[in-house]
Amino acid sequence: MSKNINIAIDAMGGENSPKKIIDGIKISLQKNKNLSFLLYGKEDKIKKAIGTNSLLNKNCQIINVNEVIEDDESPLTAAKRGNETSMWKAIESQKENKSDITLSAGNTGALLVISRLILNSLEGINKPALAGLWPNNKNMSLVLDLGANIDCSVKNLIDFACMGSALYKSLFNIDNPKVALLNIGTEEIKGNEILKKTYSSLKNKNIKNFKFCGYIEGNKITDGDIDIIITDGFTGNIALKTAEGTANFITKNLKSSLNKISILLSYNSLKKFKEKLDPRKYNGAILLGLKGPVVKSHGATDSLGFAHSIEMCQKIASAKLIDQIKSNLITVDA
Repeated sequence: MSKNINIAIDAMGGENSPKKIIDGIKISLQKNKNLSFLLYGKEDKIKKAIGTNSLLNKNCQIINVNEVIEDDESPLTAAKRGNETSMWKAIESQKENKSDITLSAGNTGALLVISRLILNSLEGINKPALAGLWPNNKNMSLVLDLGANIDCSVKNLIDFACMGSALYKSLFNIDNPKVALLNIGTEEIKGNEILKKTYSSLKNKNIKNFKFCGYIEGNKITDGDIDIIITDGFTGNIALKTAEGTANFITKNLKSSLNKISILLSYNSLKKFKEKLDPRKYNGAILLGLKGPVVKSHGATDSLGFAHSIEMCQKIASAKLIDQIKSNLITVDA
């Protein structure tokens, strides 16, 4: 029998919360009943959303917290008053050994700052990274950093490769994932000095936990030949927003470009295409490098998207991600 996973959730974070969160939990429990939830937030609102559902009442524990971090608060302001908020309490539950992982759809900047304050970085890691899944032609790619660190050193990028490979193995059960550095070309001489030094360092290391494949250009990410793409947070965030905008543009304009007969004839193909680009399936960015795992759900996602974040939490906690990261960092020392 699989171990019960305890997930701490900031039940007030994001749009339409706590209703979408409770509905997302309901979807998750239909697939996996070995999940328990600690819900931090306004008790009256959470109870109203749960209602008389016996499965939800059995698997959810409500911890009343009246203070909520707003989406427009600065990370510094949120951190100063944070220790009485639902986000703070949800993260703190890991430090108190009450939960295995924390999930929030709230303020991203506040989540990053508060997580670092409470959980601290793993030994040897000075810059945690934000990682996310991208669809490709074969399965999914993992990209990091997506915005936690604007400037990165050679050591930071190597740490990202180590942490990213541990996460990828946790999610997809692949022993030797392929890693590449995002660059403007694939030739060894291309890129800035940080990238070239990182390339040289990884190329000359005896790496056991992943396969270093050199550089990858942005237009090759969706080919699916590389599992983990490494970059600094500035470049990664721009790439992410560009990809999201392009996907939205295509899906919104495709239907208007086809006549009714074409839509009827191509219905099944269009449905599969839309499902592949559905951002809810890839919802959930993971903050790597701390002593406990934290997952950030998109604030505007719906209950299905939130359910996908819960599924990600379950896989991460079951695979003991933190232990895998520690092992990878010891094997590949910058």
